[in-house]
Amino acid sequence: QVQLMESGGGSVQPGGSLRLSCTASGSIIYYLMGWYRQVPGKRREFVALINDDGSTTYADSVRGRFTISRDNTERTISLQMNNLEPEDTAVYSCYQRKDGLFYWGQGTQVTVSS
Repeated sequence: QVQLMESGGGSVQPGGSLRLSCTASGSIIYYLMGWYRQVPGKRREFVALINDDGSTTYADSVRGRFTISRDNTERTISLQMNNLEPEDTAVYSCYQRKDGLFYWGQGTQVTVSS
């Protein structure tokens, strides 16, 4: 069973930055990992992913502002979020794709407000 734990959420003013982290209970070296976000009452939205080879994909809404990275030694992925906007307010959840299955963390709240 894979367990994922997010950290780093919080409240920030527009234009500010936050860094989210997601640590896995086991190795992440061979697996695709990424982030989704969700606002209550809306569909979950893809944010970014990082493949085992380090290649990345971003949603159009965050490209150029967010950066996803991974540290296989620490079993952690991170999401550096810069120039945050009120529209980025959501619960951010990390996931791992392993052996055809998806595993999810509990999520961490990000609030962008003046």
